[in-house]
Amino acid sequence: MTPIPFRHRFIVFDLDGTLVDSQHTIVFCMSQAFDAVGLEQPDAEAVRGIIGLKLEVAVAELLPPDLRAMAPRITGLYREAFHARLSGPDHDDPLFDGAREVLAALDHPELLLGIVTGKNRRGLLRVLEHHGLQHHFTTLKTADDGPSKPHPRVLQLAMAEVGAEPQDTVMIGDTAFDIEMARAAGCDAIGVDWGYHHRDQLYAAGAGVVIDRFDELEGAMIRLDGASR
Repeated sequence: MTPIPFRHRFIVFDLDGTLVDSQHTIVFCMSQAFDAVGLEQPDAEAVRGIIGLKLEVAVAELLPPDLRAMAPRITGLYREAFHARLSGPDHDDPLFDGAREVLAALDHPELLLGIVTGKNRRGLLRVLEHHGLQHHFTTLKTADDGPSKPHPRVLQLAMAEVGAEPQDTVMIGDTAFDIEMARAAGCDAIGVDWGYHHRDQLYAAGAGVVIDRFDELEGAMIRLDGASR
Protein backbone atom coordinates (compact mmCIF):
# COMPACT_ATOMS: atom_id res chain seq x y z
CA MET A 1 0.00 0.00 0.00
CA THR A 2 1.27 3.48 -0.88
CA PRO A 3 2.49 5.33 2.24
CA ILE A 4 0.75 8.52 3.29
CA PRO A 5 2.83 11.56 2.21
CA PHE A 6 1.88 13.73 5.20
CA ARG A 7 2.24 13.41 8.98
CA HIS A 8 -1.41 13.82 9.97
CA ARG A 9 -3.02 10.52 10.91
CA PHE A 10 -6.31 11.85 12.35
CA ILE A 11 -8.37 13.96 9.94
CA VAL A 12 -11.43 15.64 11.42
CA PHE A 13 -14.20 17.17 9.32
CA ASP A 14 -16.89 19.66 10.14
CA LEU A 15 -20.27 18.76 8.60
CA ASP A 16 -22.49 21.72 7.65
CA GLY A 17 -20.75 23.93 5.12
CA THR A 18 -17.82 21.52 4.75
CA LEU A 19 -19.18 18.15 3.67
CA VAL A 20 -22.89 19.02 3.31
CA ASP A 21 -24.58 22.14 1.91
CA SER A 22 -27.33 22.67 4.46
CA GLN A 23 -27.58 26.46 4.34
CA HIS A 24 -30.98 26.61 2.63
CA THR A 25 -32.57 24.37 5.25
CA ILE A 26 -30.97 26.26 8.14
CA VAL A 27 -31.89 29.71 6.82
CA PHE A 28 -35.48 28.61 6.10
CA CYS A 29 -36.00 27.05 9.54
CA MET A 30 -34.45 30.00 11.37
CA SER A 31 -36.73 32.37 9.47
CA GLN A 32 -39.75 30.24 10.37
CA ALA A 33 -38.81 30.22 14.05
CA PHE A 34 -38.32 33.99 14.29
CA ASP A 35 -41.52 34.64 12.37
CA ALA A 36 -43.46 32.38 14.75
CA VAL A 37 -42.65 34.67 17.70
CA GLY A 38 -43.31 37.86 15.76
CA LEU A 39 -39.69 38.87 15.28
CA GLU A 40 -38.15 40.08 12.06
CA GLN A 41 -36.57 37.22 10.17
CA PRO A 42 -32.77 37.34 10.39
CA ASP A 43 -30.80 38.17 7.29
CA ALA A 44 -29.59 35.07 5.44
CA GLU A 45 -25.98 36.26 5.63
CA ALA A 46 -26.28 36.59 9.41
CA VAL A 47 -27.66 33.06 9.66
CA ARG A 48 -24.84 31.67 7.53
CA GLY A 49 -22.43 33.43 9.87
CA ILE A 50 -23.56 31.40 12.90
CA ILE A 51 -23.76 27.97 11.22
CA GLY A 52 -21.46 25.63 13.09
CA LEU A 53 -22.35 26.85 16.57
CA LYS A 54 -24.52 24.83 18.91
CA LEU A 55 -28.12 25.67 18.01
CA GLU A 56 -28.95 27.37 21.33
CA VAL A 57 -25.80 29.50 21.04
CA ALA A 58 -26.50 30.30 17.39
CA VAL A 59 -30.04 31.52 18.12
CA ALA A 60 -28.80 33.72 20.97
CA GLU A 61 -26.17 35.24 18.67
CA LEU A 62 -28.91 36.29 16.23
CA LEU A 63 -30.94 38.05 18.92
CA PRO A 64 -30.28 41.52 20.34
CA PRO A 65 -29.10 41.37 23.96
CA ASP A 66 -32.45 42.48 25.38
CA LEU A 67 -34.29 39.59 23.66
CA ARG A 68 -31.89 36.73 24.38
CA ALA A 69 -34.22 35.32 27.03
CA MET A 70 -36.34 34.22 24.04
CA ALA A 71 -33.57 31.96 22.71
CA PRO A 72 -34.87 28.69 24.26
CA ARG A 73 -38.36 29.23 22.81
CA ILE A 74 -36.99 30.09 19.35
CA THR A 75 -34.66 27.09 19.51
CA GLY A 76 -37.65 24.83 20.08
CA LEU A 77 -39.54 26.41 17.20
CA TYR A 78 -36.51 25.97 14.95
CA ARG A 79 -36.45 22.26 15.76
CA GLU A 80 -40.15 21.98 14.94
CA ALA A 81 -39.62 23.69 11.58
CA PHE A 82 -36.58 21.53 10.89
CA HIS A 83 -38.39 18.24 11.52
CA ALA A 84 -41.34 19.39 9.40
CA ARG A 85 -39.00 20.24 6.53
CA LEU A 86 -37.22 16.88 6.82
CA SER A 87 -40.50 15.09 6.25
CA GLY A 88 -41.04 16.88 2.93
CA PRO A 89 -40.73 14.66 -0.16
CA ASP A 90 -38.21 16.92 -1.89
CA HIS A 91 -35.92 17.64 1.07
CA ASP A 92 -32.22 17.15 0.38
CA ASP A 93 -29.08 18.73 1.79
CA PRO A 94 -26.56 17.75 -0.90
CA LEU A 95 -22.92 16.85 -0.49
CA PHE A 96 -20.46 19.41 -1.78
CA ASP A 97 -18.62 18.50 -4.95
CA GLY A 98 -15.78 16.10 -4.23
CA ALA A 99 -16.85 15.25 -0.68
CA ARG A 100 -17.67 11.61 -1.37
CA GLU A 101 -14.53 11.17 -3.45
CA VAL A 102 -12.18 12.67 -0.87
CA LEU A 103 -13.56 10.44 1.89
CA ALA A 104 -13.03 7.40 -0.34
CA ALA A 105 -9.48 8.54 -1.15
CA LEU A 106 -8.69 8.81 2.57
CA ASP A 107 -9.73 5.19 3.18
CA HIS A 108 -6.27 4.00 4.25
CA PRO A 109 -5.17 1.82 7.18
CA GLU A 110 -2.82 4.54 8.43
CA LEU A 111 -5.60 7.13 8.70
CA LEU A 112 -8.50 7.74 11.05
CA LEU A 113 -11.37 10.06 10.16
CA GLY A 114 -13.74 11.86 12.48
CA ILE A 115 -16.49 14.47 12.52
CA VAL A 116 -16.88 17.31 15.01
CA THR A 117 -20.10 19.23 14.39
CA GLY A 118 -22.47 21.68 16.03
CA LYS A 119 -25.38 19.40 15.05
CA ASN A 120 -26.86 17.06 17.62
CA ARG A 121 -26.14 13.36 17.27
CA ARG A 122 -29.54 12.47 15.86
CA GLY A 123 -29.18 15.08 13.12
CA LEU A 124 -25.65 13.97 12.27
CA LEU A 125 -26.58 10.30 12.04
CA ARG A 126 -29.55 11.15 9.81
CA VAL A 127 -27.28 13.00 7.36
CA LEU A 128 -24.62 10.27 7.32
CA GLU A 129 -27.22 7.57 6.78
CA HIS A 130 -28.91 9.53 4.01
CA HIS A 131 -25.63 9.86 2.11
CA GLY A 132 -24.22 6.45 3.08
CA LEU A 133 -21.11 7.87 4.77
CA GLN A 134 -21.19 6.28 8.24
CA HIS A 135 -18.49 3.71 7.50
CA HIS A 136 -15.82 6.34 6.86
CA PHE A 137 -15.67 7.68 10.41
CA THR A 138 -14.09 6.24 13.55
CA THR A 139 -15.49 8.89 15.88
CA LEU A 140 -18.43 11.31 15.78
CA LYS A 141 -18.64 14.23 18.18
CA THR A 142 -21.65 16.54 18.31
CA ALA A 143 -23.35 19.32 20.25
CA ASP A 144 -24.46 16.63 22.70
CA ASP A 145 -20.87 15.95 23.78
CA GLY A 146 -19.71 19.29 25.16
CA PRO A 147 -19.59 23.07 24.77
CA SER A 148 -20.08 24.83 21.46
CA LYS A 149 -17.27 25.57 19.07
CA PRO A 150 -14.84 27.31 19.25
CA HIS A 151 -14.26 25.73 22.68
CA PRO A 152 -11.76 22.88 22.06
CA ARG A 153 -13.28 20.32 24.43
CA VAL A 154 -15.22 18.25 21.87
CA LEU A 155 -12.25 18.03 19.52
CA GLN A 156 -10.07 16.99 22.45
CA LEU A 157 -12.58 14.24 23.27
CA ALA A 158 -12.38 13.01 19.67
CA MET A 159 -8.58 12.87 19.84
CA ALA A 160 -8.68 11.03 23.15
CA GLU A 161 -11.15 8.49 21.76
CA VAL A 162 -8.87 7.51 18.87
CA GLY A 163 -5.56 7.99 20.70
CA ALA A 164 -4.33 10.88 18.53
CA GLU A 165 -2.04 13.69 19.65
CA PRO A 166 -2.60 17.31 18.52
CA GLN A 167 0.41 17.19 16.21
CA ASP A 168 -1.15 14.18 14.44
CA THR A 169 -4.51 15.91 13.96
CA VAL A 170 -5.87 18.32 11.36
CA MET A 171 -9.31 19.94 11.37
CA ILE A 172 -11.09 20.66 8.08
CA GLY A 173 -13.80 23.30 8.32
CA ASP A 174 -15.55 26.21 6.66
CA THR A 175 -15.95 28.59 9.61
CA ALA A 176 -13.71 30.56 11.93
CA PHE A 177 -15.30 28.53 14.77
CA ASP A 178 -13.77 25.33 13.35
CA ILE A 179 -10.36 26.94 12.91
CA GLU A 180 -10.32 28.58 16.35
CA MET A 181 -11.34 25.30 17.98
CA ALA A 182 -8.51 23.46 16.25
CA ARG A 183 -5.90 26.04 17.17
CA ALA A 184 -7.10 26.10 20.79
CA ALA A 185 -6.64 22.31 20.87
CA GLY A 186 -3.11 22.63 19.45
CA CYS A 187 -4.03 21.15 16.04
CA ASP A 188 -3.47 22.25 12.48
CA ALA A 189 -6.46 23.60 10.59
CA ILE A 190 -7.40 23.77 6.92
CA GLY A 191 -10.21 26.04 5.79
CA VAL A 192 -12.52 25.36 2.85
CA ASP A 193 -13.62 28.23 0.64
CA TRP A 194 -17.03 26.86 -0.40
CA GLY A 195 -18.73 27.15 2.98
CA TYR A 196 -20.25 29.90 5.10
CA HIS A 197 -17.32 32.10 6.23
CA HIS A 198 -15.04 34.08 3.93
CA ARG A 199 -11.48 32.89 3.36
CA ASP A 200 -10.04 35.99 5.05
CA GLN A 201 -11.97 35.06 8.20
CA LEU A 202 -10.48 31.56 8.04
CA TYR A 203 -6.94 32.85 7.71
CA ALA A 204 -7.51 35.41 10.49
CA ALA A 205 -8.71 32.58 12.75
CA GLY A 206 -5.47 30.64 12.17
CA ALA A 207 -6.00 28.40 9.14
CA GLY A 208 -2.67 27.21 7.77
CA VAL A 209 -4.15 26.75 4.29
CA VAL A 210 -7.51 27.47 2.66
CA ILE A 211 -8.52 25.22 -0.24
CA ASP A 212 -10.92 25.87 -3.12
CA ARG A 213 -11.69 22.22 -4.00
CA PHE A 214 -11.58 18.93 -2.13
CA ASP A 215 -8.98 17.54 -4.53
CA GLU A 216 -6.54 20.09 -3.06
CA LEU A 217 -6.72 18.57 0.41
CA GLU A 218 -3.76 16.20 0.22
CA GLY A 219 -1.54 18.95 -1.17
CA ALA A 220 -2.67 21.27 1.62
CA MET A 221 -1.63 18.76 4.27
CA ILE A 222 1.76 18.35 2.60
CA ARG A 223 2.13 22.15 2.64
CA LEU A 224 1.35 22.23 6.37
CA ASP A 225 4.14 19.72 6.93
CA GLY A 226 6.58 21.94 5.05
CA ALA A 227 5.52 25.04 6.96
CA SER A 228 6.08 23.30 10.31
CA ARG A 229 9.68 22.35 9.58
